[in-house]
Amino acid sequence: MTLFAIIVALVLEQIHALPIESAVRRPIAGLAAMLEEKFNDGGRNHGALAWGLGTALPATLLSLAHALLWHFQPLAAVLLGIGTLYLTVGFRQFSHFFTGIHLALRQGELDEARRLLAEWRGRSGDRLSSGDIARLAIEQALLDSHRHVFAPLLWFAVLGPAGALFYRLAYGLDQHWGRRGEAEFGEFGLFARQAFHFIDWVPIRVTAASFAVVGDFEGAAHCWRTQAVSWPEAGSGILLASGAGALGVRLGMPVHDSVLETGELADRPELGLGEDADPDFMQSTIGLVWRSLVLALLVLALIWVSGWVGV
Repeated sequence: MTLFAIIVALVLEQIHALPIESAVRRPIAGLAAMLEEKFNDGGRNHGALAWGLGTALPATLLSLAHALLWHFQPLAAVLLGIGTLYLTVGFRQFSHFFTGIHLALRQGELDEARRLLAEWRGRSGDRLSSGDIARLAIEQALLDSHRHVFAPLLWFAVLGPAGALFYRLAYGLDQHWGRRGEAEFGEFGLFARQAFHFIDWVPIRVTAASFAVVGDFEGAAHCWRTQAVSWPEAGSGILLASGAGALGVRLGMPVHDSVLETGELADRPELGLGEDADPDFMQSTIGLVWRSLVLALLVLALIWVSGWVGV
């Protein structure tokens, strides 16, 4: 069922892209705002309670519903799994930005590429060069392919539909609470941040390993081992270092949209080995991500076959 549901959901998403803003991001933002209003007293304990109500409770209820349907109506359980994946997993949740930027750079439309990248990342980049844009787009694509495809698929394979929903909600609450540093917000988002770090620990390393296997393994392993630790956020550093090494491209490094208040460029360590990023490497990134997905599906297929042989 797992492999079938994943393939069907991915095909459906390619045929008809989900309106991600109205169907996923806005409801999660509304949930985060509602729980924050009800529970935020600036303390970590209330943040943990709100996180449980916003993440663990919906996943548990979905797990119970799926188990009941599987017992009484298996076809409905399969459809529930496909529907959950359709909401939580998909390349089209971010690929339109990447494709648009790639096309704009190919056609020399630098302002359009900057606009699309700014909309995608939520950060202005009016001074970015073509190489900067390609580099940042590759970085964002590697990160988003993990967050919107590989990590939720792994949790789905382990826990079923509840796993994919659990990951998506945990990621959403981390984005809304875990990264906020205002004094009045207090430690309310600390639990969400720590919980997501724990939830994403294994998936990050599985995704990074898949990049290495389908790309330049030696380069990916070397960059992962020697460069990932220098990145400010450890998990992102592992993904980006492995992806950069697998592609043979240089990522990281200061860019003009990361300027400190002093006017100096913020520290962005160099990741990867080889050539500077350009539109050709953006095309290679698409290939790397799709090969990683095929690898994941092959592994699931082998597990399924071995299960049948064991029976």
